[in-house]
Amino acid sequence: MKSNDSFSQTAQAKNDKKQFIEQDNFNENIGRNTLFWLLMTNALVLFPLYQDATLWSIGICGICFVWRVGIYFGKVAAPPKLLVTSLAVGAAATLALVAKEIGMLNALVNLLLLGYALKYIEMRQIRDVKVVVLVGYFLIAFALLERQSILDTIQLLFVCLVNTCVLISVYQHSSRKINLSFGFKLFLQSLPLALLLFVVFPRLPPLWLAPSMKNATTGLSDEVSLGDISKLTRSPSLAFRVGFDNETNNTDKLQLVPNEQLYWRALVMENYDGTTWKQSNFRKNEQRISYGPLPKRKLPHTIEQSNPYNYQVITEPTYQKWLFGLDQSFTNTEQVAELNDFRLFSLRNIDQRFSYRVTSYPNSSLELSLPPIAKRINLTLPKETNPKTQALAQQFAKDYPLPRDRINAMMGYFAEQPYFYTLSPPPIGANQVDDFLFDNKAGFCSHYASALVFMARSSGIPARMVAGYQGGEYNPKAGYYSIYQYMAHAWTEVWLEGQGWVRFDPTAMIAPNRILDGFDAMFAGQDSYLQDSPFTSLRFKEIPWLNNIRLQLASLDFYWSVWVLSFDEERQQQVLSELLGEVNSSKIIVLMIISFSIIALIIAYFAGVFNVRPKQDPIIKPYNLICTKLAKKGYSRNTMPPQAFATFMHQTVSEQQPQLAEDFNKMTEHFIALQYQQLSDKQIEQHQILFKRYFRKVKMGL
Repeated sequence: MKSNDSFSQTAQAKNDKKQFIEQDNFNENIGRNTLFWLLMTNALVLFPLYQDATLWSIGICGICFVWRVGIYFGKVAAPPKLLVTSLAVGAAATLALVAKEIGMLNALVNLLLLGYALKYIEMRQIRDVKVVVLVGYFLIAFALLERQSILDTIQLLFVCLVNTCVLISVYQHSSRKINLSFGFKLFLQSLPLALLLFVVFPRLPPLWLAPSMKNATTGLSDEVSLGDISKLTRSPSLAFRVGFDNETNNTDKLQLVPNEQLYWRALVMENYDGTTWKQSNFRKNEQRISYGPLPKRKLPHTIEQSNPYNYQVITEPTYQKWLFGLDQSFTNTEQVAELNDFRLFSLRNIDQRFSYRVTSYPNSSLELSLPPIAKRINLTLPKETNPKTQALAQQFAKDYPLPRDRINAMMGYFAEQPYFYTLSPPPIGANQVDDFLFDNKAGFCSHYASALVFMARSSGIPARMVAGYQGGEYNPKAGYYSIYQYMAHAWTEVWLEGQGWVRFDPTAMIAPNRILDGFDAMFAGQDSYLQDSPFTSLRFKEIPWLNNIRLQLASLDFYWSVWVLSFDEERQQQVLSELLGEVNSSKIIVLMIISFSIIALIIAYFAGVFNVRPKQDPIIKPYNLICTKLAKKGYSRNTMPPQAFATFMHQTVSEQQPQLAEDFNKMTEHFIALQYQQLSDKQIEQHQILFKRYFRKVKMGL
């Protein structure tokens, strides 16, 4: 008896499982409408990740897409499973071999891309479609990790909408327009809930620290050879944006900080081997120590704290750890250290847009007491190099015993001699500084900064090179600065007794317009950042109305970065305080309950939960409207079927109103087809269009 019961329970379970599978249509063949949406979503999902894909990954994805297009139009058959399996094994093996070269996370993304493409080409049933859609959502999430601008977000939301339409088409056998409309409604209904969770949900730290998806760096390098920075002048890429707090009440939002004060410090170079400037090991050790308790510098003396700059920096991904700030910078942002060479340093790679708050004291002194090891490093020069420059420096030391007078004389030397500032300096030999100072006399900012550091050290004054950015494009629409890669710059710092580190920029002696008015005042775009970038929006600078549109779009992206990407715990508390007054857990719970209830009621209303009468079919409603109008004119339908009523109308009014009889007959034909016939998606769409056309004609004829 027990075994019979067990057998019957097992049979019932199998039967229930079978019914569930049939109900959820796992084994159904893929409809043509679903195939169309799959073609759309495949191209859209893969496109945002093309920068992370290897060339052969792109090639395989392209072949799979073209093959699927052929299947859609009935030109080719689905590939055999053995071929797909062989491609998958070969792709995985190749990725394993190049994983170290392209990075582990990048290799995993490529593996997911290939899996998506290969599953896409071999799918045959609805169960395969659901797997492809799920992987598509993962790929969209990966793209959002790197691409976070407002335009990228809108684009990826659209991709997510199209990916959702694939699922809708599986369960809703209707036209593509209806699929898209339904998907859009789902998105609109989800927005209030997403906004509520964004504002109320606690700001949590990341659950894990993902390795960078890219190995290449963007912008400045931690090693600078003469002329290296000039290569960045061909890049119109955005480096970072800065919004100052102390805005004026002027509606025109006048520029707050003069261009000559905008020296954005990023790297300090103290080692010079005769060819390349590098960070010293002493400073690198300080960076390593910063991974312990975050080092914080002492605030400057009270007298030096006047007129500080308070601002927010939003940096673009650099895949490095250095940050940008004016002298001297302090921050309370988590995961940001304040180093002793007056730089800001992130404890993890900047692999996505990163926002941090800064307070700078431009009138403060930098390191009034110089440690012996720092003094030794900043007086060291490579042996037996640049003898002419060393002799010149010794002459300056003899003529000007006081260090300040000596540096001023060296700066004056650049102004007196026929030096020329150029983005394309001539080549230099082994004695770089000698060739530049005495033969070529033409160079870029790094040439002049390097020469001044070399002369200062040769004369006994500690000196170093600082690399960063100088200037910024002010956007009066939103009151912030945009700093681009082509604004990269190098300058000199010398240490003077009683004054600490003091900035000297010999570029200002050769090309004062470069410092006072910005890079654009010195060089035309076609000579620098536009040369290799034919499609950059910076080309619109000379056309006022196009430049105005460019600034407006840039302002939108800036506000998106400030209010969405930079929405941290502090800003969340400010918003909640404005909404609730004193913030506590009880008020937040009440707010969430009320908000959830309102959202649920709105969704229920649009879903028709509160409708007392059943909603009429969109085709039946206009048909009944025409029948009602005809009844008022004496042509009552009563219980006649649609075809019989159409025949009756044709016999009754064809002589007096032949056009009305013909139009009503046509409208009825399409009505019957839509209501009672099995049609494809394309046929449904065509009949709907024709029904509406004849409906309007009949309505006007009455």
